[in-house]
Amino acid sequence: MNKRPNIAIVGATGVVGTTFLKVLEERNFPFGTITMLASARSAGKTVQLKGTAYPVMTLDEHSFDSGIDIALFSAGGSTSEKFAPIAASHGVIVIDNSSAWRMDPKVPLVVPEVNADDIKWNNGIIANPNCSTIQAVVALKPLHDRYKIKRIVYSTYQAVSGSGIKGINDLKNGTSIAYPHPILGNCIPQIDVFLENGYTKEEMKMILETRKILGDQSIAITATTVRVPVFDSHSESINLEFEKPFEVEDVKSLLANSPGIVLRDDPANHIYPLALEAAGTDSVYVGRIRRDESVPNGLNLWVVADNIRKGAATNAVQIAEELIK
Repeated sequence: MNKRPNIAIVGATGVVGTTFLKVLEERNFPFGTITMLASARSAGKTVQLKGTAYPVMTLDEHSFDSGIDIALFSAGGSTSEKFAPIAASHGVIVIDNSSAWRMDPKVPLVVPEVNADDIKWNNGIIANPNCSTIQAVVALKPLHDRYKIKRIVYSTYQAVSGSGIKGINDLKNGTSIAYPHPILGNCIPQIDVFLENGYTKEEMKMILETRKILGDQSIAITATTVRVPVFDSHSESINLEFEKPFEVEDVKSLLANSPGIVLRDDPANHIYPLALEAAGTDSVYVGRIRRDESVPNGLNLWVVADNIRKGAATNAVQIAEELIK
């Protein structure tokens, strides 16, 4: 891979697409050329990167004919299903932010702090996990390696930015365009559609993706995902059962020294992870670490991260950084 790859941003005018540009600039990602792509309705607009205005071009079957090395996709599942294989057939490595490829056994599902080695077996498409899964597995990986996780209970409190601009506007305006009910002053225990088993698609994404990323299909997992009236950053209560015994202080030390994690755990001084603190940053914040005394080897965690940055754009850029190492 070229150390200064030519890159394309697919969905360049969306919430995640514009964050791709911000993260590329902040991390000083070394690229050659950059191509901005979006739907026909966005063609002709311009987006800014490092003080330069770039025109947005219409995404079509010929957008990847030549000269692009890496494409960062955030334009929805149907767009990815159609155009990611076209890009890959031209030698482009696609890093896709939709759910289209995540559970494909031939496509690696990657969080660089957790399973960067999986990038090596890509066949032109690398999947970016669900935002709520990404922050969870950053915290879970070191714990699983040391204590072996038997069971996970996820309860999430997810920001409206996860629904894009429609969700943000619903919270601002008190409307219910993105959601079946108003989100202002409300909590909605539904993210995505319900499935036959009574779970939502979001809940099943967390269950299935966690097992794939951690490389362990034996972990028992359940999830309840809730949309809350917060603009940015997802919060998660994670309950764990381990096979091995642990000491709480050892868990804190382990997490404090693990990549991508900021330990915020001093409840006596009201210090714990907060959505306001996480917003605009790339770290995963972990706190409220305490033993679950109702089961042997049980542990509770509170995990917070910016869902648009670490939960989407930053994770994708980190994958791209791994490609050019």
